[in-house]
Amino acid sequence: MKKMSWVLCLAAFLAFESGVRAETFSFVALGDLPYGSDDSAGSKYRLLITQINALSPPFSIHVGDFKEGSARCSDEEFARQRAHFDLFKSALIYTPGDNDWTDCGRKSNGSYDPLERLTKLRAQFFNLTTSLGQTPLSVVTQTKAMPDYATYIENQRWRFANTLFTTLHIVGSDNRFAPNNAEAEREFRARDQSNIAWIKETFRVATEQNIETLVFAFQADVIRTMSRTGALAEKTGYHASIEQTLLPLAKGFKGSVLIVHGDSHTFEFDQAFLLESQVLKNVYRLEVPGAKTTGAVNITIDEGHSTPFSVKKIIVP
Repeated sequence: MKKMSWVLCLAAFLAFESGVRAETFSFVALGDLPYGSDDSAGSKYRLLITQINALSPPFSIHVGDFKEGSARCSDEEFARQRAHFDLFKSALIYTPGDNDWTDCGRKSNGSYDPLERLTKLRAQFFNLTTSLGQTPLSVVTQTKAMPDYATYIENQRWRFANTLFTTLHIVGSDNRFAPNNAEAEREFRARDQSNIAWIKETFRVATEQNIETLVFAFQADVIRTMSRTGALAEKTGYHASIEQTLLPLAKGFKGSVLIVHGDSHTFEFDQAFLLESQVLKNVYRLEVPGAKTTGAVNITIDEGHSTPFSVKKIIVP
């Protein structure tokens, strides 16, 4: 008993000396919402936001696709979804999805120029130093932190307790990877390099600040493009950023990593990421529900635990 007390005292002393104190807290993740008319899907979405507000999380993360794929990409639609984000009483962090801009060139979406819609999206939904929501969080944007990638204000990072959160602009529909479309390919390559740089910067900051819990949030369901060995084909929009950068860095990371995404609309919480046919035991994956299911996920992080992530669905009937 005396020996155990001595060990506990030593652990407490070391934690004090390092300035690191493990904490437990919760936040909410959602995405692929609302899908449908404002009368039906919109009203259920607003009810979901009311339920989230009742939980009083310090922040929520919307992982993209704030409208369905066939909806018009009009200024009015953008304004409607910005108004939804403004209903969150705490902070709201948003990262774009393919429905929000890359698919806007479709006739059903209004035949918009996707790059013009992306410029509009950046101006209307992102700030240089703060999140959205009624009680914004201070965030570090890639625009401010890495001048070589100043365009990418949507790539954001913030620390809560001893956990570092990072958003990445990685979207569905193969991340707009389009070798036969020169304009789309130029945009993809530049954004891919910005994401790679932002991922590397997150791990650098985590090491510098002695952080052992990381959360990455983006829209794309990259698991769908993986083979049984876990490999992402080189001819996909996720090979360089995910397989060659994020997963190797996560494998070598001393702590735990949670990857939150949407895109496929089905709730999943697992350890589905592989690298070189091996399960990455410190990497967890959460896919949020969406589309026909109006829901979100309440995520609890217990920083001092060997399995720090637990989740609970929030569903509007």
